[in-house]
Formats: sequence, C-alpha cells, structure tokens
Amino acid sequence: MNMHSDLRFNESQQPPIKMLFILGFLMQIGCASMIPQSSAPFVVNVPSAWSSSDGMIHGEGKTGTSSLVEWWSRFNDPLLTTLVCKSMIANTSINSAKAVLRQSRALRDVSASALFPAIDSSASVSRSTSGSNSATSRFTAGADAGWELDIFGIKHSILKGSEATLLANTANLGDVQVSIAAEVALSYITLRDAQTRLSIANENLTSQQETLQITQWREQAGLVTSLESEQARASVEQTNAKLPALQTIISQTCHALAVLIGKPPVSLSEILAIAGTLPRADDDLVLSIPAETLRQRPDVRAAEHQITSAVARLFQADAARMPNFRLNGSLGLNALTFGSLTNGASIVSAVMASVSMPVFDGGAATAEVRARQAELDQTRIEYKERILTALKEVEDALIELRGDRERRVHLQNSADAASTAALIARQRYSSGLVDFQIVLETQRTRLSSQESLATIDADLSADHVRLYKALGGGWQPEIIDSKSLSIENTEMR
Repeated sequence: MNMHSDLRFNESQQPPIKMLFILGFLMQIGCASMIPQSSAPFVVNVPSAWSSSDGMIHGEGKTGTSSLVEWWSRFNDPLLTTLVCKSMIANTSINSAKAVLRQSRALRDVSASALFPAIDSSASVSRSTSGSNSATSRFTAGADAGWELDIFGIKHSILKGSEATLLANTANLGDVQVSIAAEVALSYITLRDAQTRLSIANENLTSQQETLQITQWREQAGLVTSLESEQARASVEQTNAKLPALQTIISQTCHALAVLIGKPPVSLSEILAIAGTLPRADDDLVLSIPAETLRQRPDVRAAEHQITSAVARLFQADAARMPNFRLNGSLGLNALTFGSLTNGASIVSAVMASVSMPVFDGGAATAEVRARQAELDQTRIEYKERILTALKEVEDALIELRGDRERRVHLQNSADAASTAALIARQRYSSGLVDFQIVLETQRTRLSSQESLATIDADLSADHVRLYKALGGGWQPEIIDSKSLSIENTEMR
C-alpha cells in the first residue's frame, strides 16, 4: 500500500495555516536519515615496498607510470609494437568497451538534464459542425513547464552515481586495453618461441641424419650391427615428429594474433610465417612503490569508482523517503481564428506548486536503504579484494622473473656443455673410439638442453609482459587527486 500526501495551491490562493503544520510534521518524519553517519575513510593498508625486486630500478611513481604506458616498445620489436597498436584500434573487446563508455556518457547527460526544468510545447487546429450550424474552427497553442525541486539531493545523487559509473567504465576500458596488449604480446612470444624451437629441431635433425648416414656406412663395412642403425633411425624419426606439432602451434598462434587485431584468422599468416627473433625486454624498468602501482591499475580504479556509485545509490534511496516538491506552470493561447491568438483575451495561464511524500509503504523504502547499504559493503569488500589480488600478482610476477633469471644461467651452461659433448662424441664415434649409445645420449641431451634454453628465454619475455600487466601498464590513466585512493603506505600485518 502506498499513500501520498498531495498539497496544491495556485497563485491566487494562500495555503491554509493548518496545511503548513501538516507539511512541517510530515517533513520532520521524512527527514530522519537512516544512513550511518561515519566520517572514517575506507582504508586498505599496503606495504611500502615490494619484497622482491631484483634487477629493477626504484624510482618515483610518476617515472614508473610513464614508462609503462607503451611498455611493448621496450622489447625493441617493431612488428610487436605494430600488432599491439592495431589491437588498440580494431580489437572487438576494446571497441565493445568503448561503446559501453559512450553509453555511460549519454546516461550521465540524461541524469544531468533532470536538474533543469522541462518545457513542452503543443499546437492544434480543430474544425467541428453541429447540425445545420456553420462549421467552427478552434486554434490552440501552449507551453507547459515542470520542475521537480531537488531539495534533498536525490537528483544530485543520481547524477553523482552516473558520473562514478562513467569513471568506472573508463577504467574498465583501460583494463580491457591492458589485458589485450598483454595477450597480443604473449601470443607473439609464443609464436617466436615455437619458431625458435622449430629451427632448433631442424638443426638437430640435420645432425641426426648425418649420424644415421655414418652409422649406415659403418654397418655396410661390418663395423656395427643393424641395432645401431635402427637406433639412429629411431632418433631421427622422433625429432621429425616434433616438426608438425610446432607448425601447428605457429599456425594457431598466427590465427589468434589476427583475431586480436580484428582481422580474419589467416590474414597474418604470410607476415608472421617469416621467422624472427624472440623479443627481449630491457631490465631497466623503474619500479614504482605499491601505492603508486595501485593508482596505475585500471581494475583498482574501477573498483574505487564502484564504491562512489554505491554511496550515491545509498543516498538516493534515503532521499526517496523525503518529501517531493514540484512546480508546474502552463501558458496557452485559445481562439476561434488564427489571427485572434495574439489577443490578450485568448491567453490562459496557470501556476501550481505541489508537495508529496510516502506515508505508508509497508517498509519498502526502509528496506531499500538497507539493501543499498549492503551493496555498499559488498563494493568495499570487492575493492579490498582487488587491491590484495593486485599486490599478489605483482609479487608473483617479480618472484617468477627472479627465478627464471637464475634458471637461465644454469640452462645456458647446460646447453653449452651438451653441444660440446655431442660434437666430441660424434667425432670419436666416427673414429671408432666410443660406443654409439654415447652418441645418441649426447644428441638427445643437446636437443633437450637447447629446447629448454629457448623455453626459458620465452618465459623471461613472458614474465616481463605479466609484470607490466600486473603493474597496470598499457593504458593512459587520467590525472586524479592524490586523495582519490585512501591507501596508507604502511606494512601489511
């Protein structure tokens, strides 16, 4: 049940004294706000420094932020830069996020327009007859105006919520851009890694085929048995089996990159089929402090603006319990002939003021306020979760980068030793100084070591991409007030 008190008077009447008392009583009932009056800011404690930052340069947050905007250029690979730039323009997910942003701007303008009076105009012509009387015409023209006074701020709350949603969607667009840039770079690294491992497999295949030829000659000379020859053949076939799998990875990655830049899957096959070197990032990244990193990340920005939007909806729900004041006016012209419309006698005007407020709604408005308060609590929890996740992603990326750097040193030494051992074993086998099993073992070890080295190089490049993504690189954030994030640079306990 929904009851309203509706009090109206025109400009020629004065409101009765009793009516004013009733109005004042209803306003006192409605003005009791249910919103908790707490001025304490929402604070999330973050550490003052990263726990693992070997090889990274520490600097001011502004320097670190500027170095992340176009982080892909730090790989010194023109084709990678081209692919990422094209994805920023033509990627379907990015364009969809841009459409959502345009919608948010339009809805924000709709909310802003509600603060102003609304004016409508109308005009009509009618002609009627009655029995044998002559036909008569009637001309009317008029304008109606209405303005809902925003005394308790409900419309301003709606506008503030729309503006916060607009900012959140702006940050969401940045989040999509960050993700797509990283996805393009990771796919490109996967492509170059597969091409490198394909080259390694072909080189080892050539060496194994030469060893097979030597073994067949020695078998014909009666120096070895068919066992050694078949083992050499098996080794060749095992390496041959790697080639189709790597070609499949190359083709599928080319398709993925084409789709990421908004093109058909096979459109980049010719360009990307040309083998290139693996992109390597510079290690002189300026690592900003955690608080600055969180200000850089678009997903954290979006979660922050969601809190502002939730606060606006809470105030909107509370303000809906207050009285509603409205002013209406109309001005009309009514005449039997078109020329008479301008006569003073044809003018009709009216002004009306009204106030209304809910008297009994079964507790719906109160429940709505509680629901919006719970929604605000959820957004604050999600904000905290987003911050903790962001800190974890950066720490994980730094630890992974450090571990892979250490692994590469050992894998490089292993690959060098394996290549030397394989060369020596082959030379000695040709001279009949070692058993064929040693040759096979050293060749397998060389192939495995070279593949592992290529893989760790790709992992290092991917680690840099993930670190740039975790730091919020890949978008241009707007300049925000230093107090927009309530974060303290204190050690997390």
